[in-house]
Amino acid sequence: MSAVYARRRITNVIALTLSGVATLIGLVFLVWILWITAENGFSALKLSLFTKITAYADEGGLSNAIVGSLIMDLMALLICAPIGILAGTYLAEYANSSKLGASIRFLNDILLSAPSIVLGLFVYVIIVLPISNMTNGSISFSGFAGSVALALIGLPVIVRTTDEMLQLVPGTLREAALSLGIPQWKLTLQVLMRAAFSGILTGVLLALARLAGETAPLLFTAFGNNFMTVHPLDKMASMPVTIYQYTNDPNPALHAIAWAGALLITLFVLALSLLTRIMFSRKKVSYE
Repeated sequence: MSAVYARRRITNVIALTLSGVATLIGLVFLVWILWITAENGFSALKLSLFTKITAYADEGGLSNAIVGSLIMDLMALLICAPIGILAGTYLAEYANSSKLGASIRFLNDILLSAPSIVLGLFVYVIIVLPISNMTNGSISFSGFAGSVALALIGLPVIVRTTDEMLQLVPGTLREAALSLGIPQWKLTLQVLMRAAFSGILTGVLLALARLAGETAPLLFTAFGNNFMTVHPLDKMASMPVTIYQYTNDPNPALHAIAWAGALLITLFVLALSLLTRIMFSRKKVSYE
């Protein structure tokens, strides 16, 4: 028996060592990326980034791209958040053990892992081209099309998070509410949703963090705009697309602006991640 235990200890030490080394390698690359982004981004941060538009090229800023990204991200959330929460609630409370629920979860996982460029091409075919044909080309690429593409990316994240958070609510809480004669819809809205609110909100914020850095789908939908616009049917600038375009330009001044934009997106995602952790740990309900 001692030989068996010794072999298990050796295996455990080897597994822990390999896991620690893999974690260390991942952290080294993460810190390296963050350091390079911060080093190049902070040196390029100027007030003009928030006051000038990209039409002035290397003497301009990112104000139109910042506004465009915020508009499209918020529009995408307005589309995907209600649908995702409702779909996740249906999966957790009404189709949890059914074949339909299993099929929806499977399709949701496929959508979650689908390449974003494929979703962008899909929206280009179903929205951009039909609108362009109906308006004889006066309206084609638009912020609305970009928000739909982003909504398709954020939707599976919210569906999965809502589904999992509601399933974590103990069944005894459901039984106690139903034993008091509470209808199912009131149980879902006033008991279960309140108990899982922090987790659901975390999923929405994580979806927003993912949308903030998407580039590929916006190339086929919103396209870009060097001028300020807030109309959803106009071509609209965005931070990821502007960074992509500036990094392909040989002008070093545009590279500096691209680094500043990358830093702004990184700080935005970091702020959202910290906010989700704070909101998730702020109120923990004990059912024991």
